[in-house]
Amino acid sequence: MALPMRSLLADPDRYLQSFRLFLEKSTEHQSMREFMERQLPDVIASIGNGKSTINVLSIGGGSGEMDLLILSKLQARYPGVTINNDVIEPSADQISKYKERVAQTSNLRNVKFTWHKETASEYESRMNAEKKSRKWDFIHMIQMLYYVKDVPATIRYFHSLLESQARLLIILVSENSGWQTLWKKYGSYFPMDDLCSYVNSGDLRRILDSAGLKYQLYELPSHMDITSCFIEGDKDGELLLDFLTETLDFSKTSPPELKHQVMEELKKPGCSENRDGKVFFNNNLGVIVIEP
Repeated sequence: MALPMRSLLADPDRYLQSFRLFLEKSTEHQSMREFMERQLPDVIASIGNGKSTINVLSIGGGSGEMDLLILSKLQARYPGVTINNDVIEPSADQISKYKERVAQTSNLRNVKFTWHKETASEYESRMNAEKKSRKWDFIHMIQMLYYVKDVPATIRYFHSLLESQARLLIILVSENSGWQTLWKKYGSYFPMDDLCSYVNSGDLRRILDSAGLKYQLYELPSHMDITSCFIEGDKDGELLLDFLTETLDFSKTSPPELKHQVMEELKKPGCSENRDGKVFFNNNLGVIVIEP
């Protein structure tokens, strides 16, 4: 009897392994870093004008790598200003890594960190229960909207917390990426226990347009080397397939016909391109900066 298909998130260790491999094989973080270096200074140019304290809310801050880059840009733009950096992150492991990263980073004297081990919706519920509505100068959500049950409601809530000069920055997969192609065609076949929605920059654009919100959209080119996925029995290839499909042991548990179709799809121009005998998956990202 065939093994049932299960969400990759059912095995946190394997998820983390596959995620680390994804970062190693893709230009995801390089693309984000380039954005932080080139475009972020303009995005934050007026959020702290005349303020002695800047309040930053990180939703799904992970291990803090991108957060600390954002903070360094804020410090460069507003030298000497106190920055309160609150982090919403449900994984104790990620918070622990974040704290280690902070301990190893110099020049954070004027940054005050507060970590909350909770999801975005748990944070919202807690604030509502405590009848609090704290305002923020900068809120960012990097690659986390997939784990939210009601995306429009989440955007509405956090948008309502913006100060008058503030910005809400969201990074997620682009509507022009291989993710969009793969998810649109095969998402309904993959187990979605913990992943709530296959949302992309196009979906977000439509949500913001219907809500009448002002925003800027940036496209970040990125790719991932998935050549090993096509080598039968390759351990890295199997891990990357798990990550691409959000399925634990996809190679071993998916019906043969589904596996065949997914492997064929991954080779097509809608998902990937072939260069020098290697297969590069289109990992383009969309960055959306929303105004108050």
